[in-house]
Amino acid sequence: MNNYFNTHTLTGTTASRAAQSSLMRSVYVWMTLALVITGLTAMYVAKSMTLIQLMMENSLFFWGLLLAEVGVVVYLTARIHRMAFSTATVLFILYSLLNGVTLSVLFLVYTLSSIATTFFVTAGTFGAMALVGYVTRRDLSRIGSLCIMGVIGLIIASVVNLFLHNSMMDLVISCAGVLIFVGLTAYDAQKIKRLLMTEGMEVNETTQKIALLGAMTLYLDFINLFIYLLRLLGDRK
Repeated sequence: MNNYFNTHTLTGTTASRAAQSSLMRSVYVWMTLALVITGLTAMYVAKSMTLIQLMMENSLFFWGLLLAEVGVVVYLTARIHRMAFSTATVLFILYSLLNGVTLSVLFLVYTLSSIATTFFVTAGTFGAMALVGYVTRRDLSRIGSLCIMGVIGLIIASVVNLFLHNSMMDLVISCAGVLIFVGLTAYDAQKIKRLLMTEGMEVNETTQKIALLGAMTLYLDFINLFIYLLRLLGDRK
């Protein structure tokens, strides 16, 4: 009888670990797919003078894109547990496309070589911090809370500097942004791992939606880290 229970316990543990590994792979596969979509879209739009002129000359169109991005993120985050997984996936891809359109302006400001170099620096930094968040046993909740408050401060400081145009303040904001999103990457990686562990460790539609939401969270961390690093390391044309 003891052997029976021990065998089934081990089988359940093995199945749970396999499910967790599968879901974590899904998180990073979806995040990578979103980054590829964003990058290809940005490069395509940057080569289209018609689309670039539309964004540069029509501020309503550009701000409309930004508002659409925010709307998709808010809607997806708030409603993901009520919508089908396929619908959530489509919205995530849509957000990646919209983000690619708005980020295309970076190709007009920075050289292609500095964008590529910064991307690889971002990928290395992101990968290291995501690994730290996944394997560490230390609770990163406090760090996460501080970083979230830091994001609010970044937004306020960035809005203020739109009117001040202070180069020193811009440098401070960029440095702070890098530190904040480095911390958020580790925190979010740990949070996603724990969320997946508490959902019964079974690959089903619920856990797949959690993994998709985790992918979007890490995708946003990567994009923001890339932008702030580019502001520090990028060579302007």
